Amino acid sequence: MTLSLSGNTKQVSIKNTYATCPRNWIGFGNKCFYFSEDLENQTSSQKHCVALSAQLATFDSEEDLNFLKRYIGPSDHWIGLHRKSSHHPWMWTDNTKYNNLFPTRGEGQHAYLSDRGISSGRNYIRRRWICSKPYSYALQCPGVSQLV
Repeated sequence: MTLSLSGNTKQVSIKNTYATCPRNWIGFGNKCFYFSEDLENQTSSQKHCVALSAQLATFDSEEDLNFLKRYIGPSDHWIGLHRKSSHHPWMWTDNTKYNNLFPTRGEGQHAYLSDRGISSGRNYIRRRWICSKPYSYALQCPGVSQLV
């Protein structure tokens, strides 16, 4: 795009891809997050996320954790952390190993997030849930420029 200001012509370029999240999702970092209002067990929660082309939420920084805690309020929310038993390592829903950056309380096989941090519980307990997916809804604006 060419801009003309006071007779001067200048070519200004910027990145031409803008990430955005679907309606009712909240963007943070390089992900979009969906916070449910309904209550389901862990298995059903993951199925709801998959139906939205997502998975139960994953995160890998204290900044991400604090963001999620800010949005959940006093409610417990299922996240995408699980293990086969208390003697096995925690894994994310994408099968990557959890880095244990934050302690996980309890002896359960499925993790949930509360305002106190990460805890574990049994699958059959009904909780809200958080889905996450990478930014993939990009608005392409070829040839569009903006002033820097």
